[in-house]
Amino acid sequence: MKKSSLSLAKPKSNVVQDKDSKIFNFVNILLLLVFTIVIIVPVWNIVASSFASSDALAKGDFVFWPSEIATDNYRKVLGDASMWQALLISIGKTVIGVFAHTAFCAIMAYALSKRNLKGRGLYSTMGIITMFFSGGMIPTYLLIKSLNLLNTFWVYIIPALLSYYDVIILMNFFRDVPTSLEESAKIDGASDWGVFLKIFVPLSKPALATIALFHGVWQWNDFMTIKLYVTDRALYPLQMKLYEIITQSQAASQQGLNAAVEISTTSKGVQLATIVVTTVPILIIYPLLQRHFISGMMLGAVKE
Repeated sequence: MKKSSLSLAKPKSNVVQDKDSKIFNFVNILLLLVFTIVIIVPVWNIVASSFASSDALAKGDFVFWPSEIATDNYRKVLGDASMWQALLISIGKTVIGVFAHTAFCAIMAYALSKRNLKGRGLYSTMGIITMFFSGGMIPTYLLIKSLNLLNTFWVYIIPALLSYYDVIILMNFFRDVPTSLEESAKIDGASDWGVFLKIFVPLSKPALATIALFHGVWQWNDFMTIKLYVTDRALYPLQMKLYEIITQSQAASQQGLNAAVEISTTSKGVQLATIVVTTVPILIIYPLLQRHFISGMMLGAVKE
């Protein structure tokens, strides 16, 4: 009886370890909570400020919710016809850019994943060089100009077709696909395109979703392409409209003090509303692709 009671007694070392584990978990949860608050509070302040009236925004005496709520900022943003046109441009260049970029990188990665490809080492070396070196702003501008891409919609798509970093992710993923599947498909008469479209593409959905998410966020937030290569206002996306609002607000601050306060306050409200409108699509799409994003990063990682 005494022996059984001793065997059931918990060792002192285990009790200490359990106590340390609870303290460690509590500290982690506390740090995570603080980190979440640090992120959420500024974002919520932007959303709340976008619903503030011009007077409440001028006072700026709130953090979580304004004293006077108004939807004038959103009415001005959504009532502007050029804003809707900019939204269509942003959606169009993101959707077409993601599809074209993902397809181009997948085709290139599929070819480079084959060890019997002639010149494979040369192509890989050329791709790796592009990851560390670029032609520079002026040579790139001259190239875009020589290709007649200035002030065209395709300046958003064609220069961004290739990212060798994305090719490496897909290439390492394709190498994990069993060769027996490809051999059996070719025995049944499938061509290389058939193997790629019917076997590799369906099996690589997580990796493709990862690449699509990477490039989609970049396309949506891209500003330098518009700033350098586009002067036609009909091709301006949301990011350029936001830039115009910011510059108008800065110009207003250089006018008389009374007029500047009113104009800059109104411009700031419109600016905040535009930020919210610009960010919402990414916030909606990201959770839908998060599962594929995580699994794609794990499956496409470089392995020993």
